Amino acid sequence: MSDKNKAVHYETIIGEEEIFSGRVFRVGIRDVVLENGEKTKREVVYHNGGAAILPVDADGNVYMVRQYRCAFDSEVLEIPAGKLEKGEDPFFAAIRELEEETGFKSDSVIKLGEYWPTVGYCTEKVYLYLAKMLTKGETHFDSDEFISLVKIPFEQAYNMCMSGEIADGKTQLAILKAKEHL
Repeated sequence: MSDKNKAVHYETIIGEEEIFSGRVFRVGIRDVVLENGEKTKREVVYHNGGAAILPVDADGNVYMVRQYRCAFDSEVLEIPAGKLEKGEDPFFAAIRELEEETGFKSDSVIKLGEYWPTVGYCTEKVYLYLAKMLTKGETHFDSDEFISLVKIPFEQAYNMCMSGEIADGKTQLAILKAKEHL
């Protein structure tokens, strides 16, 4: 989260071409001038970002979702999350994903911050939240979502993050940050 005016290192964008536009992201090629005057190209993935939320009940259990993720050809254990629509408020997106994927509503939502998962080539920002004081409702999965809800004691989930058993970055970071609030 740097301030470009105070940056020591920089690149100047002198042109850009969009080479792909899909449902989830766009890809562009930027022409840039490096700080030493050399010209080069940078591939950039443009993504609207996402919101993720860690639900924790009064007994200290976290609720995560288990679902198949095509990019890794693997089932992944992760906190509820979803992509942002252009201009969508991340807080409301997190609340939406909490209810859609777990059925929970929360009377206490704390912002844990945001992180940039792939700064080398992607504009995605993921906004992280902690949900406490949960009440159970109904799930509302998207038509292409097949999800199992998993309840795990917080300390066990923390240890799973530290051991690498939970590999998802947003989940690891949310659990590490939530430790300060629990």
